[in-house]
Amino acid sequence: MFKKILIANRGEIALRVIRTCREMGIKTVAVYSTADKDSLHVKFADEAVCIGKPASVDSYLNIPHIMAAAEITNADGIHPGYGFLAENARFAEICGEHGIKFIGPTPVMINSMGDKITAKDTMIRAGVPVVPGGGALLENLDEAKGLAYEIGYPVILKATAGGGGKGMRVVWEESTLEHAYHTAKLEAAASFRNDGIYMEKFVEEPRHIEIQVAGDQYGTVCHLSERDCSIQRRHQKLVEESPSPFMTRELRQRMGEAAIKAASAINYESVGTVEFLVDKNRHFYFMEMNTRIQVEHCVTEEVVNFDLIKEQIKIAAGETISGVNYEPQGHAIECRINAEDPYNDFRPSPGRITTLHQPGGHGIRVDSHVYAGYTIPPYYDSLIAKIIAVARTRNEAINTMHRALTEYVIEGIKTTIPFHLQLMQDEHFRSGNFNTKFLEDFRMV
Repeated sequence: MFKKILIANRGEIALRVIRTCREMGIKTVAVYSTADKDSLHVKFADEAVCIGKPASVDSYLNIPHIMAAAEITNADGIHPGYGFLAENARFAEICGEHGIKFIGPTPVMINSMGDKITAKDTMIRAGVPVVPGGGALLENLDEAKGLAYEIGYPVILKATAGGGGKGMRVVWEESTLEHAYHTAKLEAAASFRNDGIYMEKFVEEPRHIEIQVAGDQYGTVCHLSERDCSIQRRHQKLVEESPSPFMTRELRQRMGEAAIKAASAINYESVGTVEFLVDKNRHFYFMEMNTRIQVEHCVTEEVVNFDLIKEQIKIAAGETISGVNYEPQGHAIECRINAEDPYNDFRPSPGRITTLHQPGGHGIRVDSHVYAGYTIPPYYDSLIAKIIAVARTRNEAINTMHRALTEYVIEGIKTTIPFHLQLMQDEHFRSGNFNTKFLEDFRMV
């Protein structure tokens, strides 16, 4: 087992890893930018090292600085959290070259799922359902037109190196394909320094349902049920829950088996997530695999009573997993609290928190790194807290969440709490009647 782990991240996920390490008797090292010197992960770690200026490229994406911090503190493991370098194969490779264990999958595994076309080819060979199209990068506009005619409109253009909705365009008819094609390539190049795009059939009225998986170094893979992440804004998740209100036991079994096939196809080790689109007829299609811990991992932890960070660390240390496939017990819902103004097109709202009161009570968990007097810097993701409500049924979990949100007081900045309060009372959300397009017609009142 590790003696000391450096967390190459910030905010709530860094604090989350520190908590598990402390329970396991493992020392921790926090790294931080000058903008984060007052963050809780810096205060709670056993050691802390400043690695650069506020910009991510100068700090949390600066591999030489992170490796130097690991070496001077004698860390024998590095946990990347999510985002930043979590799915950077070269970073994982450099950790190995320095004799420090990257707490995640191997560089080969990261690369095999990092490129969406390669990942899709792997899934086809493994017998996992995939969306029609997307077999190769589009070489030119004529090729795009030919493939769109073959698989039928609507189609969607996606950046092969993409994520977060960048380089993505839905095309409903041939007359708009040319503009969408060129726009997607330009956006992909600007966002990822890679303008490669591919085309798939656009799945109408889809739900975004993902399966949590875990695999060890000895070939055993299991799944830990599903999460429904369909409540999204511009392809960014806002609410996640488990189990999905759209799920049936038979569908869970089939999707779980497909997720295990996907992970087994690359001999996956660590925890990860296989993401699917599920249409209104409950046909599901592989979308991508995230080779890291997810923001929403807490939802799964609450319905299967399982510490996923601890499992991730144990797998990296060479321990075996049980191989048991888990069924959710009860219901959990997570709301992401962002420093954004929901009444102003969710504009970021960095600044100083003057007053803070976090909710509590039965069935409530809050993962956060902020406190009264803390200043939220403008340089990073706007996530400041995750609130998770757990109950016996979905309706009870929604009621618990609504109660907790009414108790949540954050002053000095704008937050998405009003949005979540309104959502918890929306009749379509409460009935489970929604898909990834739900928020397109949602209006704040």
